Amino acid sequence: MNKIADRAAIEALQPSSVWKFFAGLAATPRPSKREDKIRAHIHATVKSLGFAAREDHVHNIIVEAPATKGYEKAPLTVLQAHLDMVPEKNAGTRHEFDTDPIRLIIDKDAKGETIVRADGTTLGADNGIGVALALAAATSPEVVHGPLELLFTSDEEDGMTGAKGLKPGTFKGKRLINLDSEEDNALYMGCAGGCDTVLTWRFPAEPVGGDLECCRISITGLRGGHSGGNIHEGRGSANRLLVRTLLRAKRDDLRIVQMSGGSKRNAIAREAWAVVRGATGFRAAVEAAARLVEAQAKAESFEANAQVRVEDAVEEFPAAVSAHDTKKLLTALAALPHGVLGMHPKVPELVETSNNLATLTTDQGADGKSFSITMAMLSRSSSESRMDEALDQITAIGRMSDAKIQHANRYPGWEPNVDSPILATCQRIYRELFEESPRVAAIHAGLECGIIGRQVGGGVDMVSFGPRIEGAHSPDERVWVDSVGKSWKYLKAVLADLAKG
Repeated sequence: MNKIADRAAIEALQPSSVWKFFAGLAATPRPSKREDKIRAHIHATVKSLGFAAREDHVHNIIVEAPATKGYEKAPLTVLQAHLDMVPEKNAGTRHEFDTDPIRLIIDKDAKGETIVRADGTTLGADNGIGVALALAAATSPEVVHGPLELLFTSDEEDGMTGAKGLKPGTFKGKRLINLDSEEDNALYMGCAGGCDTVLTWRFPAEPVGGDLECCRISITGLRGGHSGGNIHEGRGSANRLLVRTLLRAKRDDLRIVQMSGGSKRNAIAREAWAVVRGATGFRAAVEAAARLVEAQAKAESFEANAQVRVEDAVEEFPAAVSAHDTKKLLTALAALPHGVLGMHPKVPELVETSNNLATLTTDQGADGKSFSITMAMLSRSSSESRMDEALDQITAIGRMSDAKIQHANRYPGWEPNVDSPILATCQRIYRELFEESPRVAAIHAGLECGIIGRQVGGGVDMVSFGPRIEGAHSPDERVWVDSVGKSWKYLKAVLADLAKG
């Protein structure tokens, strides 16, 4: 295992003006919805720099940075990034996201290029690098810029509640650069909207005798990833594979005791498990199904490390969901859509609509007389009508299987504007700087730009770019050091051009 890099080693990376801020962010806990420590860190940092900052009612932080001398009359530019990170870790990794700093590792990729990753957890480059770029742009003497507003939003990863809480007048600027993209050769001008759905089934608990076989099935070793950015890659879903394994056992006597899978609404489930019971010969059938599904996962999703294991259940379980209700549940879970549901008809290679089977949980009532099994999912679409269609399908499955259905946290997409002035500027600067044209596109992930535009009104002109980050929302997350340097060079050039008026 590579050595954990100390803060001095991270700050020595180039450009050091960016990495010194990222090192401070990585040392400060900042899981979504538990961001008090990172907000305090930002306030302390800004105060030490002599800047004015304020925090609104939903904990967004707005920093006012004065212009470079001689450029005070340039229009305001807003640099926007989010403060929180997705707290994901590998099984067996000891890490408390509420208290522990992210352990950073400087490593090499297969081509020998330098990357930064974390030790068994998410890295938080999404969107810590964006925050670091904004702070560096406002403070580095090598940057020429007009007056800046730094908008650091809260709780982006778990509901975008910071962006949703913005009000007209929260910031003054009418042009905004979102620093939350993950490809250094792309400019984004649009994104998908999203909606959370939770289906909950309640079943009576059926007492089971000790003559029934009991075992634990676990799905591990999957890549996981971002449920928007990686959903088109066909990566395995642990929740999907768990349901498939149980169905492939082809046992009418199968009874579910517990099910659990996934951990985040916006991450493809990497791990899942279930405890099940059945009559004599049941375990052998489950083991055969596990071998089959493991081989299928490796072949169809290129999940080389996929494992489907059957083990003894550690605890005794005196009750289970009945065989009839188990079949009813598994049928419904198998019918729920997962993955790409449609491609954009006018934008090649852009996913228009998708659904992610995010988290699966079981709760046995305090009286032991019932089970509640819940599947939470996140649907995304750049089309409101196709979003409605996906939600209608999920709702229909829920109704046919007698589930309680809850839709929440719906947010709009960001409608592409090909005539955007700031997009035109960014395209021109990219061509001048790198002697090639950037890829101009929309993204299937949920950038905050659509919500920001809706909330503040007034026709804010927006564009999004950032460095190369892969594996976001999973412990495989990594950022390329040279790419951070490229994005820094580009951001400096864009700000210098915007400072002219």
